[in-house]
Amino acid sequence: MKGIILAGGSGTRLYPLTTVTSKQLLPVYDKPMIYYPLSVLMMAGIKDILVISTPQDLPNFKRLLGSGDQFGVHFSYVEQPKPEGLAQAFILGEDFIAGEPCALVLGDNIFYGNGLGNVLRKAAAERHGATVFGYYVDDPERYGVVEFDKERKVVSIAEKPEHPASNYAVTGLYFYDSRVTEMAKQVRPSPRGELEITDLNEMYLKDGSLNVMTLGRGYAWLDTGTMDSLYEAGEFVRTVQKAQGLPISVVEEVAYENKWIDRDQLVEAACKYGKSPYGQHLKQVAENRIISRPDD
Repeated sequence: MKGIILAGGSGTRLYPLTTVTSKQLLPVYDKPMIYYPLSVLMMAGIKDILVISTPQDLPNFKRLLGSGDQFGVHFSYVEQPKPEGLAQAFILGEDFIAGEPCALVLGDNIFYGNGLGNVLRKAAAERHGATVFGYYVDDPERYGVVEFDKERKVVSIAEKPEHPASNYAVTGLYFYDSRVTEMAKQVRPSPRGELEITDLNEMYLKDGSLNVMTLGRGYAWLDTGTMDSLYEAGEFVRTVQKAQGLPISVVEEVAYENKWIDRDQLVEAACKYGKSPYGQHLKQVAENRIISRPDD
């Protein structure tokens, strides 16, 4: 399975912070924002990853992430000259996807929960249809909203409805089968001129192959697209890490636990980050002082 991180958009809601840099390169507590969605794809077992961003920001992602060797993955990069909806990612990434199943994660989304890795790998293992994730929110009118019948079967998905049929929003993480590029080409622009991911999901719903997995208690989903949500995400990460004494979304650690890099590479990464808490954590992992799993 291939993976895409969509890190485009102007981030105008975060001005002036994003006047000279992409919002996905801003810090969320102790690491760049993009490390969080990257760790999600890695926990799902995805090694071949495409980063899509603007022509202005893409060089900065290349400087940060490089080829991906240090994380045991391989990065490709594609420019998005103009953001025209989430479903556009599958058209821009057609050559990269090359007819394989593909996952898409938004570069400003954070997912957390014990056992998350197991959930992700289960979704990645599906070879037919689409899997998306529903999460209970207080303001569903801001998102794509899932409607369930009495048997908890999905009957509709609506984009930012005025009168939401439920409080379950579709998160910024999607898994699709090998048909995704061809189906994305069939999506017509919405009234706001975008190729809506909700319309793509409706296609899968209509042919009976859309699976919605709800993330219940014990899971957290954060969308860091506004100033308040960015601050709250940093506070959330700080609180979790202080409470458990261990950092989250440490991509080199995920790579090591996946056996994508060896101990020498982990030690090299620890030395690179020096005396920072991030570097000291990697050193402890390399010394077997911390026992962790990819689904942590």
